[in-house]
Amino acid sequence: MLKVDHLTLRFEGLIATNDICMNVEDHYVTALIGPNGAGKTTLFNQIAGVYKPESGKIYLDNEDITGLKPFQICQKGITRTYQVIKLFSGMSCLDNVRVGMHTKLGQNFWQDIFHSRKMRAEEKEGLDKAHSLLQLVGLDQYASYPAGALAYGQQRLIEIARALASDPKIVLLDEPAAGMNTREKMDLNEKIREIIEMGTTVLLVEHDMSLVMNIADKIYVINSGKNLAEGTPAEIAANPEVIEAYLGRGDF
Repeated sequence: MLKVDHLTLRFEGLIATNDICMNVEDHYVTALIGPNGAGKTTLFNQIAGVYKPESGKIYLDNEDITGLKPFQICQKGITRTYQVIKLFSGMSCLDNVRVGMHTKLGQNFWQDIFHSRKMRAEEKEGLDKAHSLLQLVGLDQYASYPAGALAYGQQRLIEIARALASDPKIVLLDEPAAGMNTREKMDLNEKIREIIEMGTTVLLVEHDMSLVMNIADKIYVINSGKNLAEGTPAEIAANPEVIEAYLGRGDF
């Protein structure tokens, strides 16, 4: 579904990603791991259109999407969450999720002015969908609460619900388990599987290796902006180079 083909990006001479390659398969959970500063979030930012690579290509369903703007990438079917939470803290959880639908809204200026029947129907459909996504992440009871009033781990789930609101083909989750307790991480594991069952492919960056080894179908490891290894969780856990660079010798 998603192909990253030899991406390279420099920041003032520093090579952030260096000839990175990756294939994300449809209906899979693909994990991207590596030490801090390895280039994981920079790679996400290139896929999402925040940065344009100096060289290399990005393909979604065999279509070249390299260099498109973030809103165009979203329209093509890629959405994301962020390493640092970017919710509208004063808005309700429900409205934060509805914001994620903006690329799919069909009403025009005049329908908006006259509050047409089509607009009212679309508005109801959007509300129902937002509630269903909050139910998916277990937070519909907080629909009317300001997003900033929720616990940190719950805010991450609101971000996931918002990312799903535009019916993406693939969602990029940037450290979704950060700030979560053990119980919340177990629930997150289940929710990611539900997302896959809904038909959305998942690519995630995550430092919690227990979660990664539990949930990922395939893992890519990068180090210093370069591909280091790829394989199943079992293959990665047994890879001497990965152990040396990142995993250490803990049990996963």
